[in-house]
Amino acid sequence: MIDRRILAELIELLDSNPAVALIGPRQVGKTTLALQIADARPAIYLDLESDADRAKLAEPELYLAGHEDKLVILDEVHRLPGLFQNLRGLIDQGRRSGRRTGRFLLLGSASIDLMKQSSETLAGRIAYLEMHPVDGLEVPAAELPRLWVRGGFPDSLLASSDRTSLRWRQDFIRTYLERDVPMLGPRIPAETLRRFWTMLAHHQSGLLNAADFARALGVDGKTVASYLDLLVDLLLVRRLEPWHANVSKRLVKSPKIYVRDSGITHALLGLATEEQVLGHPVAGGSWEGFVIETLSAAAPAGTRLNFYRTAAGAEIDLLLTLPGSDIWAIEIKRSLAPKAEKGFHLASDDIGAARRILVYPGSETYPLGHRVEAMSLATAGAELLKLV
Repeated sequence: MIDRRILAELIELLDSNPAVALIGPRQVGKTTLALQIADARPAIYLDLESDADRAKLAEPELYLAGHEDKLVILDEVHRLPGLFQNLRGLIDQGRRSGRRTGRFLLLGSASIDLMKQSSETLAGRIAYLEMHPVDGLEVPAAELPRLWVRGGFPDSLLASSDRTSLRWRQDFIRTYLERDVPMLGPRIPAETLRRFWTMLAHHQSGLLNAADFARALGVDGKTVASYLDLLVDLLLVRRLEPWHANVSKRLVKSPKIYVRDSGITHALLGLATEEQVLGHPVAGGSWEGFVIETLSAAAPAGTRLNFYRTAAGAEIDLLLTLPGSDIWAIEIKRSLAPKAEKGFHLASDDIGAARRILVYPGSETYPLGHRVEAMSLATAGAELLKLV
């Protein structure tokens, strides 16, 4: 069992809201986390992929009213999107009788229809929490290389061998393409979406050029945009937007694209071991994405993530705009003897960065000059956790 940092936040939300939606990709550990909570308080668990459990909700208000003194956990809730209207009535009825919090925990993969319907129907009654795969702050420092290679999905990370882990991820990708995407989104040929997903993995940390992808896939730019929107919505791909502000610089306007889980990136490219990853051109971009996902998970709620690049070459890999408006400039290197480039110093001066951090695979923290600190991923993440 891996202790998940998100557990405390989920309990806090349940204790202050009538309904909480825990969203995230399949197999990320949502059900395991929910059952941990169910062990600590009166609760009932319904898996809406089960015919038997769906049958119990043929008359949802009648059934759920009999369990109004319990936390009701509804897994795979996107299978019954019409249920939200019933939940609204039950929540409002419970408020009038003094039951204001901890009524429903909804688990599901993010999808446009689910998010739209739940936010419209349960506005003011539901809080959302995104569950990430295991990140670099949830394992010991010695386990970071394995986490990077295998990714943060628990079954992949804890597999008995690299080969078994790779097979699990390949099956995960196939399941998403052939089963989940057709159920959650528009009808897209599985092979076409696989090619696009693989192209994104090859392009890890690169600027989005929709025209190039469109030519390679034989579709138009709008179709590429719809494919990308779907993978972003399913929390499988991150679209990192450029930072814009009133500076007298010509800034890059295209977003950068990352397959969010490093293990899925490597599986799409057929890379099973650390040696294979390090020998592949994607190693630098994969490490960059891995660091970004870990720091994103550690950052306080409301933190904005961007990158910065000017036409002249000044660049910052990751900008964190914290809720108090302080900006942290993060440079990411895959070297044990890292150096901050001149462009990073210039860009940090341009935006007035409050902190300048270079994240590298080593373990020591030391100054690099020009107010830049070299830090391990664990140390940089811990600095962010202090702000939460």
